[in-house]
Formats: sequence, structure tokens, C-alpha cells
Amino acid sequence: MRRVRIRRDLHVPMPDGVTLLADHYAPPHGRPGPVVLMRSPYGRRGLLGWYFGRGFARQGLHVVIQSCRGGFGSGGLLDPLGDEHEDGLATVAWLREQPFYGGSFAMFGPSYLGYAQWAVAPFAGPELKAMATQITASQFRDAAYVGGAFALESALSWTTLTDGMSRRFGGASILTAPRLTRRAVLSGRPVAELDLVSAGRPLRFYRDLLAHHENPAVPYWHKRDFSAKVGEVDAAVTMLGGWYDVFLPWQLKDYAALRAAGRRPYLTIGPWYHIDARHGRATMEEASAWFRAHLLGDSSLLRPDPVRIHVTGAGEWRDYPGWPVPGMREARWHLQHGFGLGPDGPLEGGPDRFRYHPAYPTPRIGGPVLLGDSRPRDQRRLEQRRDVLVYSSPALDRPLEAIGPVRAELYVRSSTPHVDVVVRVCDVHPDGRSYNVCEGVRRLGPRDGDFDGDFDGDGVRRVEVELWPIGHRFRREHRIRVHVAAGAYPTIARNPGTGEPLGSPGGDGRMVPVDVEVFHSPERPSAVVLPLCAPRG
Repeated sequence: MRRVRIRRDLHVPMPDGVTLLADHYAPPHGRPGPVVLMRSPYGRRGLLGWYFGRGFARQGLHVVIQSCRGGFGSGGLLDPLGDEHEDGLATVAWLREQPFYGGSFAMFGPSYLGYAQWAVAPFAGPELKAMATQITASQFRDAAYVGGAFALESALSWTTLTDGMSRRFGGASILTAPRLTRRAVLSGRPVAELDLVSAGRPLRFYRDLLAHHENPAVPYWHKRDFSAKVGEVDAAVTMLGGWYDVFLPWQLKDYAALRAAGRRPYLTIGPWYHIDARHGRATMEEASAWFRAHLLGDSSLLRPDPVRIHVTGAGEWRDYPGWPVPGMREARWHLQHGFGLGPDGPLEGGPDRFRYHPAYPTPRIGGPVLLGDSRPRDQRRLEQRRDVLVYSSPALDRPLEAIGPVRAELYVRSSTPHVDVVVRVCDVHPDGRSYNVCEGVRRLGPRDGDFDGDFDGDGVRRVEVELWPIGHRFRREHRIRVHVAAGAYPTIARNPGTGEPLGSPGGDGRMVPVDVEVFHSPERPSAVVLPLCAPRG
């Protein structure tokens, strides 16, 4: 049997004179044919080459794996997210001139590699036949400033990771970056200095993220955001995501944009987090079927329904014709007097109160982060804190399934206009274990929220918080629980309560405790809006 042939360190010229390096995996037949292009900031070898490069080549496809600018032998300086549009299009132009190119190509890859696909796809022309994207989105801005709060742990860990890789620490950086990040966020240093603790030097991208936190609608992000162009992509797109992935909400917005444009993308969502090795096999299987269908003309391995999701709590895979799934209905589960939760409207009662002190920030247990294990974890220790309000339903007399987007509508009043509102939904087992299912945050300033009265007078604000989407079954005898807090450190940077920009000198040096009230009455019916579906089975 003939083997895959590999040519390493091919020179790919960029218009500005920089040269990027690429490896070519040729299929055993050796003839010109369709190409799968991968553009990576994490190197060209290892799992990427051995598993995906060789794997696609064995199926009869040429594969080109290129190192992005500034790393692993490619010239220039790394400017994260900033060069993938121009460099990607120059690479496609180079690809068309190669003797092995058969006139069509596809793109593949997770995370940053998926973003690099979106940076090229709307502009690549009809020769781009297919895309296989995983745990990614067409823009990373909203994940960096989730709900308006700075996603500290994910931002710092990724910039520490890429710094380590650029300094030739290679694959070991994915193990050391989370540890270095943890040391930094527990150091007590201001957020603007945490890169000095994690990496030992200033990190440009980390500081860029801080500098543009207060106003993300700036030119810095214009060249790094391709979400407005998603609907213009003609290539066939398949997406794979995880319920606990940091990019899932924005990946689903890309899916919705394709559907609105009349496309029929495929979507798979599993019980995975971002660096979860368990989605590797599904990634290979689904991409192989996709490329076989759209590059080689064999659709026999494609599933009939384009959407496949894993329903957590039920342990079942389900196929649907689209997302949101048919039959989904929104249901308001109200916060009740006495820390209850249920579908009935709230009765009269005074607000619940807590004090948040940014010097001792409310921690998080679990939840989506970039380089950590984000699977659900028992929240009982967190629920004992005085700065977390906990609302619980009675035990369910029948299973309840929630599949779709989740949001919270809360009426809150705070002693300073600068405050975060964190909402979390949990599944409480009969033995008392309380596991997080989804969560979200909204950072408020003086002009955020709908005021129910003047802030200097009544000061109550109606606040909407978008939580992560879910596909979950709450079993019989389980309870639904909702947390309300004002912090989730270090997933999000602490809110100092002053309104000072995080990147300014001492931006979180002066900290102001904040008193928060959460209202639940017929006039101010705080609730979590769940996407309920009729249970199967």
C-alpha cells in the first residue's frame, strides 16, 4: 500500500515580503485533486499533522498545514487575529499555483484555526467548497468581553499560552499556561499587571484587550470581526461545538446567520469543553464525511438531519432539522419570596439583598473557560456564601427538558451604578448535589439597563442577562436552582465599582463594595426564561 507523502517547510510568500511555512500531505494516488487547508498558530506537526494531515490525505485529499505569521518558522510578528484575512487570501492565491491543486479546496480546524477560516471564507470565491469548523466563531471580541465584562482567565491564559509557544516552549505551554494564569490571578496584583506575573513580561495582545475593553466598537476590532460576512459564505459549512465551550453562544449566532441567508449548515453540540480531547474523534468523523460529500461527491455518510445535539442529564444524542429545535417554547421561572423558584408569578414581598466586595470577589466553580476543564461541578460550597443568592424550585414531579437559548430578566438596585450581574442555572440532585448547567454575566454602568425610576431616586433597573444555551434534562425528583451574584472570579475580572477602565494605572486598585437588591414582585417579576421542550421517552 502506498503511503502519504509529506513535503515540509514549503515557502509561501506574502505580499509584504514575509514568508510563511507550510507542510504538504499528498494522498497515495499522487494526482492533483481537492485540497484541505489548515492555518494554525500552534505549529504544523504533532496531532494536527499526524492525525488530521495524514488522516485526510489517506482519504484521497491533499492537505496543506501552514503556520500563521510569527510562529513555528513563519516570518513576521504575531499580531493575534490581525493578519489572518490578508495572509489567508495570499495563501489561497499561492495554493492555486501549486501543481497538486485540482481546482477546489476546503478549510478545516478548531478554535483559532476556525476563526482563520472565517477570515478568508467570504472572500475566497467559488473554489472554496466546504468548511469544517469546531469550537470557534467568526469573531472573538464578544467572548473576550462576555456580557461587557472582561473574560480575564481565558484572555490571560491564551496570551500566556501563545507567548510560551512563541518562545519555543511548544506543546508544554498548554499545561503550564493554566498554572501560571492561576498564580497570576491569585497574586493580588492589578489586572493590568497580571501578564507580568504569568509570563514575566508585557504581553501585547493581553494589553490590547484591556485597552479596548471599554469601547469594543473601534477600528482595532473592525479588522478582526467577520461576523457581518458570515451570510455571504457560499461554501457548505459544518460546525461542531460544546455545551461548555467559551465560544458556543457566538458559534450559534454564526449558524443563525447562515440559516437566515438560506444556507443549510450542519451543527453538532456535544457535552464538551474547549480543550476536551473527547471531541477529537467526532471532529474527524464529521469533517471526513463533509469533505467526502462536498469535495469527492459521495454523500453517503451524511446524516439526514443537519442538527445533532447531546442532551445532558438524559445522556442521549438527538437529531433535529434545525436550531432552535422544533417545539421549543419559552417559559418564565420566577424568583419567589423565600428564595423559591417556579413558573407561577411572584407574590408581594421585599427584595433580597447581598453585599459584594471586589477585594474578596465571589469565586466561580466550573463554568466555561478556554484552557480549563469546564465540565459541571458541585456548587454547594459556593452556595454557602453570603454574596450569592440562591433560589430553588420544589422537586420536579416529572422530567423537564430545556433545549435552546437561556436568558434572565432581573430587577436590581445597586449602591453604585457600576456592578456585574451574574446568573447561573443549576441542576440539584435528590442527594443535594448542585451542578451548574449554564451561566451568564452582564456588566452595568450608569447608562445600562432599563431604569424603573430615576437612579438617584428609586434606582431599580430591569436587566437582561444572556446565559449559555443548553440542552439538558432535569430529571424527576431533581430541582432547578438559580444563583444571582455580582462576581465570578477569575472567569471575569472583578468589577471595582468605580467605573475606572481596567487598563488604566491602578484601574482596579481602588475598590468600592456594592450593596445589591434583587426584586421579585408582581410589578418587578425577576425570572429566568427557559427553553422548554416536550421530553422524549
